[in-house]
Amino acid sequence: MKILLTGATGYIGSALAEHLAAAGHQVVALTRSAEPQPDRGWHAQLVGDTADPASLAGAVTPDIDGVIHLAPPSGDADVDTAVIEALATALRGTGRPFVYTSGVWVLGATGEAQEVGEEAPTDPIDIVGYRPRIEQRVLAEATEGVRAVVVRPGIVYGRGGGIPAILVERARKQGVPEYYGEEGVRWPTVHVDDLAELFVAAVERAEAGTLWHGVGEPATPVRDLARAAGRAAGVSAAPHAVPVEEAAEVFGPLFADALALDQSVSGAAARTGLGWRPGRPGVVAEIESGSY
Repeated sequence: MKILLTGATGYIGSALAEHLAAAGHQVVALTRSAEPQPDRGWHAQLVGDTADPASLAGAVTPDIDGVIHLAPPSGDADVDTAVIEALATALRGTGRPFVYTSGVWVLGATGEAQEVGEEAPTDPIDIVGYRPRIEQRVLAEATEGVRAVVVRPGIVYGRGGGIPAILVERARKQGVPEYYGEEGVRWPTVHVDDLAELFVAAVERAEAGTLWHGVGEPATPVRDLARAAGRAAGVSAAPHAVPVEEAAEVFGPLFADALALDQSVSGAAARTGLGWRPGRPGVVAEIESGSY
């Protein structure tokens, strides 16, 4: 398949482009700059900016077999809706796939519920407040003959990046590993290469109108992540809980609330329905002795 990929130069997008190519697909990377990037191994490069929906007109040409929209949201619901319209219009009536990237933060705090699935109602925290509406806008394209799919990744790690890299850097800078909010906070996590394989499975064979959680480990205690981050940073002090109010002074209130969000989220449906087999090291092992 020839696949248009937004966010191709980003943390997840870089890994996904590699996995798509390895699976025999041709990646057409949508980039904001026309500067060539020959080392990426893309089939082609197309200039466009998801912050400017008008720049996407004509991006989905007849030879494009599918679209994976991985670029981060703009922060403006109208802009993001216009981007979906621009990318999906040419796919209508064709049965070609459109895969949209959301995230588990749309579920909000899961409370006492353990490993909540895709059927759980959304209760988004403020940083992703309007994203459930965008999810529904994407899934509605299934009625227009688009193989519309939504993937919700957990906290992504691996290749030395993602939010766990922040924990390592903060431990190195502060001399003590940190976690945020209450001691019992848990994060659903997924290795970036496992997540990339889920996107490949989704674009290849997920049915229209389906939603999938990209979660390898459903509820990793963030205190354990902080301890591992300290070891990766060469810091032996015990993890220190930082109140959300203090974290907000460093990260801003929206991101601080996200870091303190307690969740237990299942990725079992993708294993059963798509044959997804996440097999990379868990997040604690990866932070302690892997790419960090």
